[in-house]
Amino acid sequence: MLCEDKFREIYRHDPDDVAFCPLRVVPVGAHSDYGLGKITGLALDKGIHMAYHLKLNGVIEVMSLQFDKRAQWHILDTPESRRNDWADYLRGATIALSRKYSLRYGLCGVIEGSLPIGGLSSSAAVTITFLSALCAVNGIKLTQAELIEAALFAERNYVGVNVGITDQSCEVYAKKGKLLFVDTRDGSHELIPTSEKMKPYEIVIFFSGLERSLAGTKLNMRVDEARSAAYALKAYAGMEYGKFNETNLRDVPREIYEQYKSHLPETWRRRAEHWYTEQERVEKAVEAWRNGDIEAYGRLSFESGKSSIENWETGCPELKTLYDIMTRTEGIYGGRFAGAGFKGCCLALIDPAYEESVIRTVSEQYLKVFPALSDRYKTFVTHSADGLMMK
Repeated sequence: MLCEDKFREIYRHDPDDVAFCPLRVVPVGAHSDYGLGKITGLALDKGIHMAYHLKLNGVIEVMSLQFDKRAQWHILDTPESRRNDWADYLRGATIALSRKYSLRYGLCGVIEGSLPIGGLSSSAAVTITFLSALCAVNGIKLTQAELIEAALFAERNYVGVNVGITDQSCEVYAKKGKLLFVDTRDGSHELIPTSEKMKPYEIVIFFSGLERSLAGTKLNMRVDEARSAAYALKAYAGMEYGKFNETNLRDVPREIYEQYKSHLPETWRRRAEHWYTEQERVEKAVEAWRNGDIEAYGRLSFESGKSSIENWETGCPELKTLYDIMTRTEGIYGGRFAGAGFKGCCLALIDPAYEESVIRTVSEQYLKVFPALSDRYKTFVTHSADGLMMK
């Protein structure tokens, strides 16, 4: 791996180990966790690697092959506020871990991503990879729930992005060949086996050529709009409500929404419409997977993508174009944006027999519209994989 080679080049010795966390896709369950909804997801056989070595002096020194700047801090003197660079997630993770455990050792590390940044929960995967390495050098054994909690603290409390638990859950709980079904209200999850009746499938990632940072997008605004809808619906219905930041659409029954949705501002209504209909799609998707019906599951993923565009109102021109091409391409069961939908990737569940023609058709049609992105646009064929394995 390149991260190991770069580590040896810089430090003139072998790393102690290489940590790995997979990236994830959520074919059905888009934007659900912001309202404490349900999601379905899969971990991929590609992700984030980090070659690392223990440092006795407590210093953390990390670099990424995707970014130029090397970052450094001490485990006992981590900056309390973000520095607005890629390593903020790791600083936040250091603070999260030190709140519960005594850290004695630092590390030096080189991070490498096997897929482009943007749309595949790379920030969560980088954070979890780093946490697993920092735990290893300090002899700390985290539970899966503790690992998710620490990674969430880094994103929410340190970086300031209002993410839910979808990314971390998929990257920790997922198992190869099984669909992960998560209820983000209580964190409970189920691994649904792939039926013997199911047709074969692969996961193709179409990288638009555009990278993005959630902190710089309208993600937080979308979350607040959905929360505003829930808050208003509670008020209209005479329901008890408390703090705004603790209000979620999951608290409001669907019938209340149907009764009072005409009272909501159009923007808030659209956010709620996506959330409620996405919950229905998730339930149908779980049933389709149990029945071995990848075609039905794929159609629901396409419907999720359509609602994300029309009701959640995400999607830059590049991703909307990719999505539209995918819906018209033979051999694709379904798909949608692979992340928040502002930039990044689209995922497609495909029939492996059509792999070559799918990639050729989508690529040719996309680059006709955006020829300037030909040097950065990429496709990747991936498969279902296990989530993080703590050592």
